Amino acid sequence: EVQLVESGGGLVQAGGSLRLSCAASGFTFSDYAIGWFRQAPGKEREGVSCISSSDGSTTYADSVKGRFTISSDNAKNTVYLQMNSLRPEDSAVYFCAAVSPWFGRAPDHNSANVFGFWGQGTQVTVSS
Repeated sequence: EVQLVESGGGLVQAGGSLRLSCAASGFTFSDYAIGWFRQAPGKEREGVSCISSSDGSTTYADSVKGRFTISSDNAKNTVYLQMNSLRPEDSAVYFCAAVSPWFGRAPDHNSANVFGFWGQGTQVTVSS
């Protein structure tokens, strides 16, 4: 059974940083793509960033480029989202999602339809 468990969310002041983790199990952590998505109350789900294990390529939403960094640690079966210079508009529930197997470049950051497995989410709140 595939499981994705997010952690690292919390309350932070504007300008601060958080690192989200997505711990994966139940699939071979070698040929996969993992994405981070977020959803704020009353808003549609938004793609944030994706990474492919095949070539390490990444994609980002324009709104987070230069502030967020996605990375992976295959030894720990974990993907991270380092979030710096946080803004109140970054407040949302953040979800990670996985697709395996996956070969080639990372999916477009907003390609939620390619992901078959989803975590439960972690809340990020940025105060002004």
